Amino acid sequence: MSGSTRYCTFSVDERLFGVPVTEVQEVVREQVMTRVPLSPAAVRGLINLRGQIVTAIDLRQRLGLPAGPDHPASLNLLVRTAEGPVSLLVDRMEDIVELDDACLAPAPSTLTALDRRCVRGIAQLPGRLLLLLRLGPLLDLRATPAPGPITN
Repeated sequence: MSGSTRYCTFSVDERLFGVPVTEVQEVVREQVMTRVPLSPAAVRGLINLRGQIVTAIDLRQRLGLPAGPDHPASLNLLVRTAEGPVSLLVDRMEDIVELDDACLAPAPSTLTALDRRCVRGIAQLPGRLLLLLRLGPLLDLRATPAPGPITN
């Protein structure tokens, strides 16, 4: 007997991604960021969220996607980690979808090694492909970004 999971979905560079709703803390509009010298390229900066300092990760950079506009109005998708919240910078929030776990396909072999570690599975939605992310590998900034863009 398989179960189902609810996913919070969002777009980055017109690609659809999702994380389990249980891993999401909140979504906040663009915040003032303080750049961190000598930080990995994927760290866009730090934000002050009601007195708590939160690292903001640029998902475009992290996933090897093309750079966005010079001044993107990114949304901060705050996800829960053992060390506290982390902000994932996304272009647009989409829907909450519930998927039967049996309908998920594994990450395709055409993805780079980093992408395969970060993608927990894929699901076909009407007219779109949803890539479900694993936060652990995604937030492990010791791994290098993909050399080419992630494909759908």
